[in-house]
Amino acid sequence: MAAASSNVWSGDRLIISASYKTDIPTFYGEWFMRRLRAGHCMTLNPYNRQAYRVPLDRASVSGIVFWTKNIHPFLKHLPEVKERGYPAVVQHTINRYPRPLETSVVDAERTIESAWRVRELLGPRALVWRYDTVVISSLTPIEFHVENFRWLASRLAGATDEAVISFAQIYKKTKRNLDQAAEEGAFTWQDPPAQVKRDLLSKLLRVAKEHRIKVSVCSQRDLLVDGAEDAKCVDIHRIESLAGQSIRARLKGNRKDCGCYESRDIGEYDTCPHGCVYCYAVQNRELALARFRKHDPESEFLFEQTGRVEEKSEHSGSLPLFKS
Repeated sequence: MAAASSNVWSGDRLIISASYKTDIPTFYGEWFMRRLRAGHCMTLNPYNRQAYRVPLDRASVSGIVFWTKNIHPFLKHLPEVKERGYPAVVQHTINRYPRPLETSVVDAERTIESAWRVRELLGPRALVWRYDTVVISSLTPIEFHVENFRWLASRLAGATDEAVISFAQIYKKTKRNLDQAAEEGAFTWQDPPAQVKRDLLSKLLRVAKEHRIKVSVCSQRDLLVDGAEDAKCVDIHRIESLAGQSIRARLKGNRKDCGCYESRDIGEYDTCPHGCVYCYAVQNRELALARFRKHDPESEFLFEQTGRVEEKSEHSGSLPLFKS
C-alpha cells in the first residue's frame, strides 16, 4: 500500500517500542531491519484504521526498546543496530514454563545463552529480564515459581540487573484462552487474591537480592512490597546510560499504573505466533498464525492490510501517540 500523504509525527525525538504488541525480534526481524534502513515504517491505528508513517531514521529516534521471548534470531542484527548509532534495550521474557502455557517458546537454556550475548553486544545495561506473566496453575503453583525463578536468576546474574515481574491480568480474551488451554492440557488455573501475589513477590524479591538483581513490578502498583520498585519498562535513564547522553521524554504510560516514558509502538496485535495462552496481545491464535504466514518483509506495514484504510493528510496536524 502506498504511503503517500500519511500523517507524520512532528514532535520530539521518539523512543521506538518494538514491540509489546508482538515479538518483532523473533518473527519480524528482517522486516524491522529493512524499515530501519529505509528510515520509516507504517502502522495502523486498530480503532479508527488510520495509517501513520513513523520515522525510524537516527535523527528522529532517541532509542529503541525491543520486547521478545527469543532474541536469538535477531542477534545477527544487533551489531548493525549499534553501528547505526541506536541505543537499544532488550526487554526479554524468560519464564521456563511448561508447554501447555507456552506452546512455541524456545528452550530456556538456549535463551539464557542469547541473553548473555545481548550484554556482550550492546552493553551491561542493555538486558532487562522479564519474569512475566506470572500464572498460578496446577502446572505452575507457588512453589514452582519460587524454584523456577531461583534457577533462572542464578543463570542470569551478571547478564542483567533487573527483573520485571507482573501477574496475569485476566481480561475476557485471556480467560477464554486460559480456559481452552486448561481443557486441552488437563490442568487448572486460578487468579489468587492480591495478598497471595504479594507473598509470592516477597519470596521472589529475596531470591533476586541473592543475585544482585533488583525487582520491579509492571503496571500493578497495588502489589508492590518493600524492596520492589514500580517498573519503567521504557526507561530513559537506562537508554541514556547506553547512549552516553541525556534524552528528553515525559512519563506517559500506556495503561493504568504503567510507569513508562512515552514511546511509539510499531507492532500490531494478533500477529505473534508464540502461542502463550496468557497473552493479552493475541485474542485469536489462528489469526495470529495466518497473519504471520502472510507477512511480507518488504512491506511498509508489519502485515498486509486488507479492507478500507484511511490515511491522514500530513497537513492535518501532528501524529497522536496512541498506545492501546
